[in-house]
Amino acid sequence: MTAHAGRYAPSPSGDLHFGNLRTGLIAWLFARQSGRKFLLRVEDVDSQRSTIDSAHRQIDDLLTLGLTFDGDILYQSDRSAAYQRALDRLRAHGRVYECYCSRKDVQNAPRAAHHVPGSYPGTCRELDDAERERRREELAAQGRKPALRLRADVDTFTIQDRYHGEYTTEIDDFVLRRGGQDTDWAYNLAVVVDDGFQGIDQVVRGEDLLPSTPRQAYLGSLLGIPAPEYVHVPLVVNQAGQRLAKRDGAVTLREMLLEEPVHHVIGKLAESLGYPDVFTLHKLLQVFNPDDLPREPLVWR
Repeated sequence: MTAHAGRYAPSPSGDLHFGNLRTGLIAWLFARQSGRKFLLRVEDVDSQRSTIDSAHRQIDDLLTLGLTFDGDILYQSDRSAAYQRALDRLRAHGRVYECYCSRKDVQNAPRAAHHVPGSYPGTCRELDDAERERRREELAAQGRKPALRLRADVDTFTIQDRYHGEYTTEIDDFVLRRGGQDTDWAYNLAVVVDDGFQGIDQVVRGEDLLPSTPRQAYLGSLLGIPAPEYVHVPLVVNQAGQRLAKRDGAVTLREMLLEEPVHHVIGKLAESLGYPDVFTLHKLLQVFNPDDLPREPLVWR
């Protein structure tokens, strides 16, 4: 759809806070400095947590801050047909199977000591047809549907990240479409399909998403979608070292603007990147150097 683009893709489950804004700003700076287009995607694939009101408020906040975007805003809730096509393609190559396990089943399942805690141990991978039908009927009687998992053919996968270098994690048979009652599309499938569709070749986001990135790159390789340049940046954290959240107090843009003008907020964001006394995005774009980005989490005070 678009050649050479970066993106910002928040989940519309609440107002944007300082940490969200900082990550979005960094993504904007990377894209604009490299001559890429910069796209906005609303990652509302999780129907239980996402609301259209939250999406609109987030968009308004970004515009208030002065971030500019190219093209139309993409909503994942409009993309089910594209995700289904990707799933059908994987299924045609024998890469998809039903899973009847609950989250509790997966969490409590025995697994080898070297496996990552919470990874899927393959419980439903090799069930015969009769057993699958029995378990499918059990779920149907409960008003639930099976999840759909990827049949992976690698144990690990490696990606290259600008700040973290080579990064390798275990690849399990991760979920492509959720089971239970909501049957939403899984984030790992949606993000890969949408990045491919939008021509995203640079992904700048919080480093809390780094562990899931090899899964996404592996899935992209199966779908013929090249891996983008990955740039995972440090988070803003609270005094306890936990990811910043609204509960940490007066951290959303709307809350901050009750106390100070928007150029002061930009100044705080710029200072957090190592550029004090910068109060406009135009000036920040001129002075920003990706090599100078602080590599440690920023503690919110």
